[in-house]
Amino acid sequence: MVKNGFSFLSSMAISSLVKWKTGNIIQLTAKEFDLLYFLISHKEQVFTKEQIYENVWGYDYPADPNNLTSFIRKLRKKIEPEPDRPRYIITVRGVGYKYTENEEMVGKTATPPE
Repeated sequence: MVKNGFSFLSSMAISSLVKWKTGNIIQLTAKEFDLLYFLISHKEQVFTKEQIYENVWGYDYPADPNNLTSFIRKLRKKIEPEPDRPRYIITVRGVGYKYTENEEMVGKTATPPE
């Protein structure tokens, strides 16, 4: 399956293989895959942590901000050229996260629109 130029090679219950933009094949856990797929599917849209939980984990999953932060950190380590200066998964201060390919956002924290 191809979504926004990324090849999602497989989605198994335990792990997934994704051919990333660089051409590298990366292995993701099932939830990392779901999270990345959700964010890429809604490029440039800002989601609160609660919205991400509802869409990726489901309504019955108790939201734990530390758990989501951990997933984002692990995902960044796998896909970002410089995980400490994210280029794709951007933190929107006081709101949540978004996926972008905007070069101007590299290493920055976005501020929510007024």
